[in-house]
Amino acid sequence: MIAPALVALSLTLSAVPAGPAATAPAAGLAGAHKKDIAMRLVSSAENSSLDWKAQYGYIEDIKDDRGYTAGIIGFCSGTGDMLKLVELYTRRKPGNVLAKYLPALRRVDGTASLKGLAPRFPADWRRAAKDPAFQRAQNDERDRVYFDPAVRRAKQDGLRALGQFVYYDAMVMHGPGADRLSFGGIRKAALAKARPPARGGNEVTYLNAFLDARKAAMRAEEAHEDTTRVDTMQRVFLKNRNLDLRPPLTWKVYGDRYTIKK
Repeated sequence: MIAPALVALSLTLSAVPAGPAATAPAAGLAGAHKKDIAMRLVSSAENSSLDWKAQYGYIEDIKDDRGYTAGIIGFCSGTGDMLKLVELYTRRKPGNVLAKYLPALRRVDGTASLKGLAPRFPADWRRAAKDPAFQRAQNDERDRVYFDPAVRRAKQDGLRALGQFVYYDAMVMHGPGADRLSFGGIRKAALAKARPPARGGNEVTYLNAFLDARKAAMRAEEAHEDTTRVDTMQRVFLKNRNLDLRPPLTWKVYGDRYTIKK
């Protein structure tokens, strides 16, 4: 027989309303809505627009010693990721408008050279960007090279959605390498200053250390020395303790103000 006191306790507990949704574990950055928010945040910094889907056809030489920068996360002709993207697109759709540039992309890989690409490549890139197959290829390479590795590493470090975005944005700008100016080197510098949550550290303290290391890496490259995407975007969210990256979000990049309401 259940004691009367336990029955009363059970009835009392069952009558207590469920806690607010905020008490439930928040979805990480890989959830569809949070991923779209991440893409809009990156686009505000990379393209001065929240409409990231309008950037498939973006392409220019921004004079950062990486050749052409193009597409939804800035694939570069000088860093290999643009080459991999066009190779993927060509495997899926042989004879596409960019396939003829593969020899030139292989030759300029690792350099700032536009030889064999200029002046026609940008126009052909914009033509290809209207093809859903090329858009899917950009999405898939973004995920394979940048988004998925960043989110996976952040989860291993015990970071929530904001930390996952901080890693993703760093990987987009600096690349996933291990040298001091790449994502791996930035993370190594942060780990020398603070422990991530997975190692018993404080999440805010660690993310501040990571952003400090990120700013140092940005300032080491002339093309990236403007650090407002850290100072007036990511650091603002962190100061507000918005570790789950919950809207509404308001920030500035390069002096322009943006808001995501939901």
